[in-house]
Amino acid sequence: MELFNMLAEFNGFFSLGLAGAGAGIGLGLIGFGAVQAVGRNPTASGKILTVGIIGMALAEAVAIYGLIVALK
Repeated sequence: MELFNMLAEFNGFFSLGLAGAGAGIGLGLIGFGAVQAVGRNPTASGKILTVGIIGMALAEAVAIYGLIVALK
Protein backbone atom coordinates (compact mmCIF):
# COMPACT_ATOMS: atom_id res chain seq x y z
CA MET A 1 0.00 0.00 0.00
CA GLU A 2 2.89 2.35 0.72
CA LEU A 3 4.31 1.75 -2.76
CA PHE A 4 0.96 2.67 -4.30
CA ASN A 5 0.89 5.97 -2.37
CA MET A 6 4.44 6.79 -3.46
CA LEU A 7 3.61 6.09 -7.11
CA ALA A 8 0.44 8.18 -6.92
CA GLU A 9 2.37 11.10 -5.42
CA PHE A 10 5.09 10.80 -8.06
CA ASN A 11 2.48 10.73 -10.81
CA GLY A 12 0.94 13.96 -9.52
CA PHE A 13 4.26 15.74 -9.29
CA PHE A 14 5.30 14.47 -12.71
CA SER A 15 2.08 15.65 -14.37
CA LEU A 16 2.41 19.05 -12.71
CA GLY A 17 6.00 19.33 -13.91
CA LEU A 18 5.10 18.46 -17.48
CA ALA A 19 2.16 20.85 -17.48
CA GLY A 20 4.33 23.65 -16.09
CA ALA A 21 7.07 23.00 -18.64
CA GLY A 22 4.55 22.92 -21.48
CA ALA A 23 2.94 26.14 -20.34
CA GLY A 24 6.33 27.83 -20.02
CA ILE A 25 7.38 26.77 -23.51
CA GLY A 26 4.01 27.83 -24.91
CA LEU A 27 4.17 31.25 -23.29
CA GLY A 28 7.68 31.78 -24.58
CA LEU A 29 6.73 30.84 -28.13
CA ILE A 30 3.64 33.06 -28.08
CA GLY A 31 5.64 36.01 -26.75
CA PHE A 32 8.38 35.42 -29.30
CA GLY A 33 5.88 35.30 -32.15
CA ALA A 34 4.11 38.45 -30.96
CA VAL A 35 7.35 40.39 -30.74
CA GLN A 36 8.36 39.26 -34.22
CA ALA A 37 4.94 40.20 -35.61
CA VAL A 38 5.07 43.68 -34.08
CA GLY A 39 8.58 44.10 -35.43
CA ARG A 40 7.39 43.27 -38.92
CA ASN A 41 4.18 45.32 -38.78
CA PRO A 42 4.16 47.93 -36.00
CA THR A 43 0.79 49.38 -37.04
CA ALA A 44 -0.98 46.11 -36.15
CA SER A 45 0.36 46.01 -32.60
CA GLY A 46 -3.10 46.39 -31.01
CA LYS A 47 -4.54 43.32 -32.75
CA ILE A 48 -1.37 41.33 -32.16
CA LEU A 49 -1.44 42.21 -28.46
CA THR A 50 -5.05 41.05 -28.14
CA VAL A 51 -4.41 37.72 -29.84
CA GLY A 52 -1.19 37.25 -27.87
CA ILE A 53 -2.91 37.81 -24.53
CA ILE A 54 -5.67 35.34 -25.42
CA GLY A 55 -3.08 32.78 -26.52
CA MET A 56 -1.09 33.23 -23.32
CA ALA A 57 -4.21 32.77 -21.22
CA LEU A 58 -5.00 29.51 -23.00
CA ALA A 59 -1.44 28.28 -22.57
CA GLU A 60 -1.54 29.14 -18.87
CA ALA A 61 -4.76 27.14 -18.51
CA VAL A 62 -2.72 24.00 -19.23
CA ALA A 63 -0.66 24.62 -16.10
CA ILE A 64 -3.80 25.15 -14.05
CA TYR A 65 -5.27 21.86 -15.31
CA GLY A 66 -2.01 20.14 -14.38
CA LEU A 67 -2.21 21.61 -10.89
CA ILE A 68 -5.76 20.34 -10.48
CA VAL A 69 -4.72 16.85 -11.60
CA ALA A 70 -1.72 16.88 -9.26
CA LEU A 71 -3.79 17.89 -6.25
CA LYS A 72 -6.54 15.38 -6.94
